[in-house]
Amino acid sequence: MAAFKNKDNGTWYVQFRYTDWKGERQQKLKRGFATKREALEWEREFLMEKQADVNMTFESFVALYERDIKPKLKFNTWLTKESIIKKKILPYFAKRKLSEITAKDIMRWQNEIREMRDCHGKPLSKTYLKTVHNQLSAIFNHAARFYGLNLNPARQAGNMGAEERKEMLFWTREEYTKFSEAMMDKPLSFYAFEVLYWCGIREGELLALTPADFDFEKRTLTINKSYQRLNKQDVITTPKTPKSNRVIQMPRFLCDELQDYLKQLYGVEPDSRMFPISKSYLHREMDRGCKQTGVKRIRIHDLRHSHISLLIDMGFTALAIAERVGHESIDITYRYAHLFPTRQVEMADKLDSLKNEKRV
Repeated sequence: MAAFKNKDNGTWYVQFRYTDWKGERQQKLKRGFATKREALEWEREFLMEKQADVNMTFESFVALYERDIKPKLKFNTWLTKESIIKKKILPYFAKRKLSEITAKDIMRWQNEIREMRDCHGKPLSKTYLKTVHNQLSAIFNHAARFYGLNLNPARQAGNMGAEERKEMLFWTREEYTKFSEAMMDKPLSFYAFEVLYWCGIREGELLALTPADFDFEKRTLTINKSYQRLNKQDVITTPKTPKSNRVIQMPRFLCDELQDYLKQLYGVEPDSRMFPISKSYLHREMDRGCKQTGVKRIRIHDLRHSHISLLIDMGFTALAIAERVGHESIDITYRYAHLFPTRQVEMADKLDSLKNEKRV
């Protein structure tokens, strides 16, 4: 390796050849270094990254990780990962060699992260701590799986935090009816909550809806996209999971209501958003309606739980409900098991009957 001094401005530069991932020889020129040492360090780091050498700095490997992983992920998913990496991981490990980071280093990092507080001065939630650790572990796993790192020190150190199940709140039909009456003074709010409650769709799915998604003759609603507000821009993405792509059968009264709503919208196009509002708008309206009616405050997402609990109460199976809301049936069975009526007595009685039949 060699560095050269620019006689015109006194800065240093490197110029060298390397073999790229296609096996082709390439030339690289990088100018503007204040010292010869900086120039040589940059060249060494560049070559180690191109050769996927685990002796590169953690910061350089993160750049490699991003190039490998980012194209596979949704934009909003990568933004979440990127935020954690930049704020909670790189400040501690950026300049360390990837191969020299040990389980002890990870444990010291965990202790510092545990001491952090959120914007309200409260400790970080156990769920968030687990998410942060999992992201660090994912980076080391990538290095071990594809680039020859011997072991994952984050796995050796053990996890921090834990998955916390948020309390599942939901409204009864009577509570929702009382709340919805308070929304009738704002048609946009009223119809938005009607779709959320009676169809059980996600918030992002609601905000992405267009007139083209409805077939009022067949009484169907097609879910094939989701709305996100990212970097101060409206972004339409694919739904949360492949299972989320689905067609929902709507009750007749809701079809009638939504056709009335569409007539109120001036100049709406088939691909225009029917509910051009933000998630924060829905939260404010939820606050307003609960304060006005005295109905307990639940999260917007809890309207989805409310819809599922309503269907369970009506006697529908986990499989049928899962198909409607875009879940796996096992998830419905597991998460809502306490709402399904027990059939243990019926099972025992039928086993008795079967045994008695054989005796006769």
